[in-house]
Amino acid sequence: MKSIINFVKKEAVLVISFAAAAATALFVPPSEKYVSYIDFKVLVLLFCLMAIVAGLKEIGLFNVLAQKMTSGSQNTRGLFLSLVLICFFSSMLITNDVALITFVPFSILVLTITAQTDHLITVTVMQTVAANLGSMLTPVGNPQNLYLYSFYNINAADFFRITIPIAAAGLVLILIFSIFGKREVINVEFNRKEKISSPKKLSAYLVLFALCLAAVFRLADYRITFVAVLTSVAAMDRKLLREVDYSLLATFVLFFVFTGNMGNMEAVKTFLSGLIEGRELLFSVGLSQFLSNVPTAVLLSNFTGNFKSLVVGTNIGGLGTLVASLASLISYKLYVQTENAKPLRYLGVFTLINGIMLAVLYVFSALIVI
Repeated sequence: MKSIINFVKKEAVLVISFAAAAATALFVPPSEKYVSYIDFKVLVLLFCLMAIVAGLKEIGLFNVLAQKMTSGSQNTRGLFLSLVLICFFSSMLITNDVALITFVPFSILVLTITAQTDHLITVTVMQTVAANLGSMLTPVGNPQNLYLYSFYNINAADFFRITIPIAAAGLVLILIFSIFGKREVINVEFNRKEKISSPKKLSAYLVLFALCLAAVFRLADYRITFVAVLTSVAAMDRKLLREVDYSLLATFVLFFVFTGNMGNMEAVKTFLSGLIEGRELLFSVGLSQFLSNVPTAVLLSNFTGNFKSLVVGTNIGGLGTLVASLASLISYKLYVQTENAKPLRYLGVFTLINGIMLAVLYVFSALIVI
C-alpha cells in the first residue's frame, strides 16, 4: 500500500491522466479509433530529444559550460545572473526540465563553496522562472511547444513570431529582478576541472541533435530520425535509454485518448468549444495553474483552432503556482533536500515572483502579442 501511495504522489499527473482516459472510455468504448488519437511524431521526437540530452549530460557537457561561466573573480550579482541565465538559454534546446535538473544542483554547489547560501532560495526560484521563460522560445524547449507545433502544423516563422516577443519580455523581467541585491566581490574556484569525457560521443550526440531539430522543423523524416537515435544511443551507451522519462510519454498517450474521446462526444465538444472561443488565453493560463501546462495544451487544442493564444497561454501559464509547470517541482524538490532548507519561505518567494511575472506577461500578451 505504501508503495502505491508513493507512486501516486510521484506520478500524480500520470495517475490523473489514466483516470481521465478511463472515465471517457465508458462513453466511447475502446476501438481501433484510439490509435488515430495518438500523435506518434510528438512521442518519437520527445523520446529522441530526451535520449540525446541524457547523453550530452552523461559526457559532462553541461557541467563544463556551467563551470566556465562561473569560474574566477566576479561580483555576487554577476554570479547570480550567470546561474539564472544559463537556465534561460539552455532550456531553449535541452528543455526546462533538464536545465533545472542539471543546473540547480550545480548552483547549490557554487553558492555553498562561496558561502552565499542565504541567496539560495532567490537564485533557485529565478532559475526556475528563467527555465520556464526561456523554454517557451523554441518548439523543442518544452513538451507543450513540441505538441502544439506538431498538432497545428505551425510554420516555423509563425511560431517564432509568437514566442520571440514573450521570451524577450521575460528576459527583460529577469534582468530587472537581477538588479536588486548587493555587489560583493568573490572568487569561485572548483577542486576539479570538468572535462568532456568523450569528444567522439560529443560529436555524435550533436549530429543526432541536429537531426532531431531537422525532424522537428519538418526537414527530415521523424521515423528515420527515431531509428538513427535509437540505434546510435544503444550502441554508444545503452543505459541512457533508461534515462528517458517514459512516464511523460505515457501521460501524453493517456491524454491523447482522453481528449480524443472528448472530441467524439458531440455535445461535450460543442459546449467546450463555445465556452473557450475568444477566451483561449484566459483558459490556458487558468487551467495551467491547477492541471499544469502540458495537459492543458493537449486538452484545449481539441476545442479551438486559435493556436496563437494557446501557445502563449500554456507558456506563460507555466508561471504562477508550483504545479503550473511540472519543471517547477523539480527545483523545489532539489531545494528542500539541501541543509537548513526553508520550504515555506521558498513557496512564499516562489509565489510572489511568479505571480508578478505572470501578471505582467499576461497583460503584455493580451495587449501586444495576441
